[in-house]
Amino acid sequence: MIKVQIPATSANIGAGFDSLGLAVSMYNYVNLEEQDSIEIVALDGVPIPTDESNLVYQCVKYIYDLCDKPLKGIRIEQINNIPMARGLGSSSACIVGGLVGANAMLGNPLRTSDLVNIAATMEGHPDNSTPALLGGLVTAVLENGKVYYVKQEIAEDLRFVTIIPDFELKTKFAREALPKEIPHKDGVFNLSRAALMSVSLYSRNYQNLRIAADDRLHQPYRLSLINGAHDVLEMSYKHGAYASYISGAGSTLMSIISSGNFEFEGIVREYLQENGLDGWKVNVLSIDNEGTRIIP
Repeated sequence: MIKVQIPATSANIGAGFDSLGLAVSMYNYVNLEEQDSIEIVALDGVPIPTDESNLVYQCVKYIYDLCDKPLKGIRIEQINNIPMARGLGSSSACIVGGLVGANAMLGNPLRTSDLVNIAATMEGHPDNSTPALLGGLVTAVLENGKVYYVKQEIAEDLRFVTIIPDFELKTKFAREALPKEIPHKDGVFNLSRAALMSVSLYSRNYQNLRIAADDRLHQPYRLSLINGAHDVLEMSYKHGAYASYISGAGSTLMSIISSGNFEFEGIVREYLQENGLDGWKVNVLSIDNEGTRIIP
């Protein structure tokens, strides 16, 4: 049986809309084994499709077809620690898990760069799928089916705090909230800050991150979809966050803090409880610089 571990991802990181993403230490697991029939199970009881509409299965089948190999049947076991429709790359984790697992079962005929291109094309943008595959911080562009990217390993002196609301926010719905056109000055605003975010995270100039996380392309329009989000972000800055932003399309909010800020998690939990948001979940994660891997 092939066993695949896939990290969660946090895309956009403020201003890097559809182009910046990083991998963090929350994981989905996909176990794959060929057999005569299709059998799909969730080992943790999370509801998932158990027929050919399952995204992991579709990606496995895609690789087999691409490599001109017959797929008689397969057993797929999933453990989904990454919450669905919360802006932490749950769909990318399924795509990447299926692609990497199928490639491994066939003896790795495809290169990592091939899988990067396939995953981003399936997802429609590379900001989740590429860091899920490669780990670290990734700046990426998808152009004509090819991903042009730079991966940067991030130091271990940061922690990434996920503040996860108790409701889903579908990417399609979150995208519909965005305007069709933006002013030229807003485009310039975001370009400068996206570049600053990538360089500052890599160079450990963390004093830049609050400015770098500011955004005019998506967060002003999505904050209203997440009740209480604006106040949570402001609270996080008051208690030492380097940066706070909507992770992906939401609904998760992400704060980047120093690894030595031991009080932050408790303060956030207390704030949520005091403000009637006690159904929200808080996780303190680290960077994952390795990305998706086959495990024993």
